[in-house]
Amino acid sequence: MNTKLLTVKVTKKTIEAEGIVSFELRSPSGDDLPVFTAGSHIDVHIAGKYIRQYSLCNAPDERHRYLLGVLREPGGTGGSAAMHDVISEGDLVQVSPPRNSFHLNDNSDFSLLLAGGIGVTPLMSMAQHLATLGRAFTMHYCARSPERCAFYKELNESEFRNQIIFHFDDGPEGQKLDLVNLLSTRPEGANLYVCGPKGFMEAVISNGEKAWPADTIHREYFSADPQVGHDNDEGFQVKIDSTGEIYDIPEDKTVVDALFEYGIKIPVSCEQGICGTCITGVLEGIPDHRDGIFSDEEHSANDQMTPCCSRSKSKLLVLDL
Repeated sequence: MNTKLLTVKVTKKTIEAEGIVSFELRSPSGDDLPVFTAGSHIDVHIAGKYIRQYSLCNAPDERHRYLLGVLREPGGTGGSAAMHDVISEGDLVQVSPPRNSFHLNDNSDFSLLLAGGIGVTPLMSMAQHLATLGRAFTMHYCARSPERCAFYKELNESEFRNQIIFHFDDGPEGQKLDLVNLLSTRPEGANLYVCGPKGFMEAVISNGEKAWPADTIHREYFSADPQVGHDNDEGFQVKIDSTGEIYDIPEDKTVVDALFEYGIKIPVSCEQGICGTCITGVLEGIPDHRDGIFSDEEHSANDQMTPCCSRSKSKLLVLDL
């Protein structure tokens, strides 16, 4: 995994909506940035104190820049506030290369994009990519009001504006999103993509799973519920394949934390199983998956895990380290 950080310059900082700011990042030398695919995100290192993941919301064929949309989280832990208050145009910041745990099937016959609030950011990139390819799609974008709707003007002026339907909490009842009717049937060959607050996503998934097969519903979470400390947690062992060494993982420590004490460092970022930084191959054993990244099919394969939060159902896991 390439964990080398990139130094980029903030070339533009724009107020996009109430509480939402966009950041345009470019290479200080003017060179192209590493390629990314629709749905990708990067880690942003903020003020030497925070590491936060933000989706890239511009078109994947734009190699000259990365575009982020950041919502100030009043009840957050300080990362989004630092992005708003500390980072300015002209600043140099460090970011990770793009990673993608929210993949778009751009060969799908039809794509349904459902965005809640700032969850529009990865879906914007998907919409631009699908429009470039001439693929059929519709985006439904739910926000509290036009004033709190990120990239409202840009989307209304886009070449695919007729494929976007806005829904506002403070608008007339008739324009609000009717998930029951929208998701009651699935167009042939269609895939569904959803990103937004937890309640919004749960509503989409619970309504969609009645007519949409699980492998056609794709999601990306902002955060995950804490997963360490289950009543049934037990200690287990991890074997490092490259050395043959076996280490104890106690019931009250994650794999990442326990191995770090033995001098084995696994790159981490979110520590919630939602960003993909720590994904590690599993050669033997059965992980107890507690991530928000992998699909049910990927969980069943048991050939990779997120050691920042996932544990083990077997007494021994052999990791590809």
